[in-house]
Amino acid sequence: MHDERELEFAVGSEVIIGDLAVPPEARGLIVFAHGSGSSRHSRRNRQVAAELRSAGLGTLLLDLLTAPEEQGERHGGRVRFDIPLLAGRVALAVDHLGADPQLAAVPVGLFGASTGAAAALVCAAERPTVVRAVVSRGGRPDLARQHLGRVRAPTLLIVGGEDLEVLALNRRAQAAMTAPVDLEVVPGAGHLFEEPGALERVAELARTYLARHLVR
Repeated sequence: MHDERELEFAVGSEVIIGDLAVPPEARGLIVFAHGSGSSRHSRRNRQVAAELRSAGLGTLLLDLLTAPEEQGERHGGRVRFDIPLLAGRVALAVDHLGADPQLAAVPVGLFGASTGAAAALVCAAERPTVVRAVVSRGGRPDLARQHLGRVRAPTLLIVGGEDLEVLALNRRAQAAMTAPVDLEVVPGAGHLFEEPGALERVAELARTYLARHLVR
């Protein structure tokens, strides 16, 4: 069992929403930064989040766009590619968790997918004493390029073996980083890890990595 609740974070006159689930005596707390075209309801990220909670890690699945912004995206908006804006919202959530007396002592990690991975890495660069680890699933770390050298948190990049363009981008980002970075390639998997067993492998890799690095 774990405590679950919906959180709202003020963004101007609007809000972004997150679903927080914290197991008893959580070993860590993982903020999920979703990619372009996705949300906190992402089936893939919810599957990974459930695996992390089974290892005693709390999760916050966070919408990075407000409701009006989501509506605008359906009509050709580009906010979902505004990495500084998205990173600021990840940082807003991280700061909120740090101000909660019940959660302030829980180590924080980030899990980003697609453009959300870039937002997570920028947040890690801006919060070097708070963010303890970052995991990217099929991410675009290259979109955080000017911040990569300032990331201090150990980082795991997970890419599908058939996702060749993104794999090349991740390899270049790895070379640009000074923090400890591991690159895991899931054989036979594409960008969305829809192949049998692919997402389960992502969840396993993320669980092991985050549980290792989020030690009180």
